[in-house]
Amino acid sequence: MTGTGRDRRFVAIATLVVAALLGSAYAVGRSLVPEPTGTSARTPASTEQPPTDGTDRSPGRGDTAGSPTPSASASGAEIPGLETAMDGPFGTQVTTGSTNVALTFDDGPDPQYTPQVLELLRQFRVKATFCVVGEMAQGHPDLVRAIVSEGHTLCNHSWNHDVELGQRSPATIRDDLQRTNAAIREAVPNARVAYYRQPGGAWTEPVVSVADELGLVPLHWSVDPTDWEMPGASVIASFVAANTQPGAIVLMHDAGGDRQGTVNALQTILPDLTSRFQLAALPAGTT
Repeated sequence: MTGTGRDRRFVAIATLVVAALLGSAYAVGRSLVPEPTGTSARTPASTEQPPTDGTDRSPGRGDTAGSPTPSASASGAEIPGLETAMDGPFGTQVTTGSTNVALTFDDGPDPQYTPQVLELLRQFRVKATFCVVGEMAQGHPDLVRAIVSEGHTLCNHSWNHDVELGQRSPATIRDDLQRTNAAIREAVPNARVAYYRQPGGAWTEPVVSVADELGLVPLHWSVDPTDWEMPGASVIASFVAANTQPGAIVLMHDAGGDRQGTVNALQTILPDLTSRFQLAALPAGTT
């Protein structure tokens, strides 16, 4: 073999030896570098541990990072306050319990003003609830019959509008309410009287208890324009327009004094409210 051939063979062997040594060194060095634990570097492991109490912490269930779940009221499915219809003084009814608005008229019937109120209600095809005083019903049975015949409902408003009736004995209260019911039924034998309204809104526990005992719903209100103070038709109408909301029970008067202001106010109130709400008499069958 010539010198040149031996040199080439030596170089080749030396190259193989060096390559082998380098490979071994790489393997030894690689084994000294610690492997990363958990998931790969591209997907960091979550620092949040799963709950051990079974709580669902997915977004939308109390997790502040999630999107809130819309409530029924936010979507318009509920109207605030309607579920508290019986949340007035001593548990009296203050809303209709629905989106309907109820107009109520107290202290009649009166031969001068009640017919005017009935005529306006007829024009606008509105049914209302009349809280009648016993002695007025006895004196004007024809008006009680007119109220019922036109589809309005009745409410007992005591025999002679005794504001202090709630301070009297249960027996006295009971006799008063029963006497008033008897006068109403003398005019309309089959009349359904489903409500009682205490004069002046002067509710007490005894008067509410007696009303309940007689099957009469204690009826209060949520909108009071104080028309009995005779502030004028425009003031009455403006107050009712500004304060009536779905479910409202509106208090007005068709007797007990000069009620021409109330009658005149109705000419504005009725077109306004009928354009915004469903007006209906309180159900005669409510117990």
